[in-house]
Order: sequence, then structure tokens, then C-alpha cells
Amino acid sequence: MNYERPLAASLRVLLSSPTPVIHVLIGARQVGKTTIARQIQESLPIPAVYATADSPLPPDAAWIETQWRRAVAEASGTGGPVLLVLDELQKVRGWSETLKLAWDSRAAGPEIRLLILGSSALLMQEGLTESLAGRFFLHRCPHWGFPECRHAFGWSLNQWLYFGGYPGGASFMGDEAIWKRYITDSLIETVLARDVLQMAKITKPALIRHLFALAATLPAQSVSYTKMLGQLQDAGNTTTLAHYLKLLESAFLVSGLELFSRGVQRKRGSSPKLILWNNALVNALSTRTLAQSLADTIWWGRLVENAVGAHLCNSLNSVEYSLTTWRERDREVDFVVARGRDVWAIEVKSGRSGKSSGLARFRSRYPKSRALLVGGQGIPLEEFFSREPVAFLS
Repeated sequence: MNYERPLAASLRVLLSSPTPVIHVLIGARQVGKTTIARQIQESLPIPAVYATADSPLPPDAAWIETQWRRAVAEASGTGGPVLLVLDELQKVRGWSETLKLAWDSRAAGPEIRLLILGSSALLMQEGLTESLAGRFFLHRCPHWGFPECRHAFGWSLNQWLYFGGYPGGASFMGDEAIWKRYITDSLIETVLARDVLQMAKITKPALIRHLFALAATLPAQSVSYTKMLGQLQDAGNTTTLAHYLKLLESAFLVSGLELFSRGVQRKRGSSPKLILWNNALVNALSTRTLAQSLADTIWWGRLVENAVGAHLCNSLNSVEYSLTTWRERDREVDFVVARGRDVWAIEVKSGRSGKSSGLARFRSRYPKSRALLVGGQGIPLEEFFSREPVAFLS
């Protein structure tokens, strides 16, 4: 497949000239971070050094020093700048401190343009803020959206809503059973075993797998931690579940959206709304085929609503925007986006029955909020998924 994601072009421009910062590319596994780096490496008219720390036994700081010396040697030989690409850097113990020392020594040596990649938002951002403050520029590589899958693979909207947009799975779409095995074994298990379990000390590794599997069966649903405890073996307590859910979010797998409340200090919600960042994560663990999912209007409505939530999670900068949900008794608003004083209430018209719209109630409580209808008589789904959400938040 000869396809280039738009992010590659913007990064290429930044790395084609001297840059005063380290460029950091974070995102989920199998969304094309390494491919983007390779495309930039091949297209820039300067030599490049590429290395990955993605190994069963994580390397130590000496690995970074070695790659830096490789880049310095290459630059010394050519007399010009060199691009150094370090992949899955969060796996290196003490990576940020070592990289800081090397980066700060550049003035006395040749020009090194640095691009680092990582698939853990938590570990990457901890290292960046602790040791590399003011020295980096963060780029987010989201899951593949509908326009990219349509352009690269010719997918219809329904295919994207079901298969979710991992490019590696596109070649297995002809046999859904094999596609499910690929996503489960090659992607989900790899992320859980090699990313999530390396982020922090996990006292109950089986629990975090069971929590992810439970979330995959309940997309776009608000589930109390008490109910989760009742369905999970050896679940510990609600604090453990909330912590594990945050770890899954930092690996770009699942978010638990909290309740919106303007101007009131609210503790962590007891019933988070579960949003999986890619519908493939839902359907790979489901027994339903694409045809069966389309025939089940309630389930398909869940998939549509989850896809809307995933589109918002992938596209909106968490520093600038907050994404929550809202409920009052039997009334609910699917998603609430806030930026400063601006608030948007988003209702998904997916055809799913059994829920009562709380849009009118929400707007009576927050008169300055703005409404956004997605699907049905609102923004057509194909139009909504074809644009960045900020295009509708004005």
C-alpha cells in the first residue's frame, strides 16, 4: 500500500530544516507511526539513523547513547545534518534523562534532528514533562478515520464503522473470523502485554485484561464501578478499576468519560461511559458478523455512538478540550465538549431505542451551551466522520 497519512507531510516540513526542539510522535500501536517515520526518512535529502526499542527485554540508557553516537558519526562523515529516529522510546529505562543530556550537548557537535515515537501517552508525557520541558513538540497520531480508510482501501462508511480502521487488518476483511483473530492476537494482546503491563506496577494483570474485555462488550454505555466489580473476578476495589481504566486510556484503548458539571467540584464519577478508541476493538471480541451487526439496530446504534465518541477522543486535544457525558435521572446527553467557557452538547441520532434525550434539560441548566445533532436529521454521519470535530465546534 502506497499511502501517506497527512501527518507525514507536516512532519516532513518541520524536519526538512533546522529545528530547535525534539519532535515527539505518540499514538496507538498499528496506526502508522513507524511508517510515517520511514516515509520521512526516505524522502528527506539528508541521511537518517533509525532504531527501535521494541524488544521483549527493554534496553537501558546505553542504547540511547549508542544510537546518538551512530547519528554523530554519520553527520561527521557527511558534514551535514542527520535525522535520528528512535521508536518505542518509552520502553527504555531512564530514557528522558539520557536524551536530555545528549540533546543539550548538540551545540558542540553536528546537527542532529530528532524524532521520537511512542505508543504510551502516559510514559511518554511523564518523561517529557519531567526532564524535557521546553525541548519538545508533541504530535498525536490518531487511529485511522473514515476519509483515510475510504481513500486507502475504498471502504464504505458501514465497513469503517465495523472494521474500525487498523490498516494492518484491511487484507483480512474477506474472512471476518481471521480478521478477528488478527486484531485480537496481533494487536490487542500485544498492547496489553507489552505496553499496558509495562506502564506501571500491575498487581492484578488478569484483571486489566478482563476489564478491557468487559468494556468491549459495553461500548458507549455508562457502567457503575459497582456493576463492574460484580462482573469481574478478583476485581479488588473501585479505586483499582479506575486506575486500570486510566492505564487503558493512556494506551489509546478505552476511555471512561466522567459526568459533566460546570462550576462544581465533582469527584471521579461512579459510572463512567466506556468509549473504545477504535471500533475494531469492539468487533474483534464480538461474535457478531458485519451483517448481523447491521441487522441488530440496538447494537449498531451502540457502534455508531461509540464511533462518534472515538472520533472525538482521537481528534480533540485533551489539554484544550474536555470530553464528558451528562445524565440526570433518566435523561442523558451523549457527549459534552467543553473548551474554556464554551460548551457543546452532542446528541447522536443512531436509531438506538431505549434512551431519553436530555438535550432540552441540559440546555435549560446551561443556557449558553450549544447543541449538535449527529446522524438522523442532524449532521449526516458520513459528513461528521469526514471532518475534524473542530469544524463543527464554532
